[in-house]
Amino acid sequence: MKSVTRLGVMVSAVIVSAAPWLEATAQQQAPQAPNMTFFVTGAGPGKGADLGGIEGADRYCQQLAQQAGAGSKTWRAYLSTQAADGKPAMNARDRIGRGPWQNFKGEVVAQSVDDLHSDNNKLNAQTALTERGAKIPGMGYTPVRHDALTGSQADGRAFPVEEDRTCRNWTSSTQGSAMLGHIDRTGLRDDSASHSWNSSHPSRGPDGGCSQADLRSTGGDGLFYCFAAQ
Repeated sequence: MKSVTRLGVMVSAVIVSAAPWLEATAQQQAPQAPNMTFFVTGAGPGKGADLGGIEGADRYCQQLAQQAGAGSKTWRAYLSTQAADGKPAMNARDRIGRGPWQNFKGEVVAQSVDDLHSDNNKLNAQTALTERGAKIPGMGYTPVRHDALTGSQADGRAFPVEEDRTCRNWTSSTQGSAMLGHIDRTGLRDDSASHSWNSSHPSRGPDGGCSQADLRSTGGDGLFYCFAAQ
């Protein structure tokens, strides 16, 4: 019986001592793209549109980029904020640097800020890849996850304060509404809003418009765009 006990202790010790190595190995196995300067988050933080404010969203972009080997750059979430509490609005287009930006595969999606916000940009279902190089399930898939949080108008600027379009500046997972874009640039209609990557429709739902369940109910999952600002 003592031998069996000693064996169990030894096995446990080996497992514990190997845990850091296993964790490090798992991180090393993450696909690497050190030259990537744009991606869509493969998953959101999990609290709906509550991203911990715009600062929390930036940190999340930086964390994912670090795991993909691109953490030496300064990453920003493509999100606008609305004027509140004496603070001015912030435009998503002003936060992300000058470009050009390329995806996990090295494909250039836009040459500049103006190019990004023109019909000439190369964002679509094939190029708007995650930090791991995966495509986001869009129209035709189940479930659809093609909604991206942006809080922005089509030109990349913030909305006026009259209506919430940022789920209280990315701090609410209950009441509010966030403007969403279609990552695959496809919707239920053949119109400019359905084809917009950054300003398709506002979020809505029974929880108030900003919960994870609300975002999923309209074809999203709390995803957003990340750009290397420098």
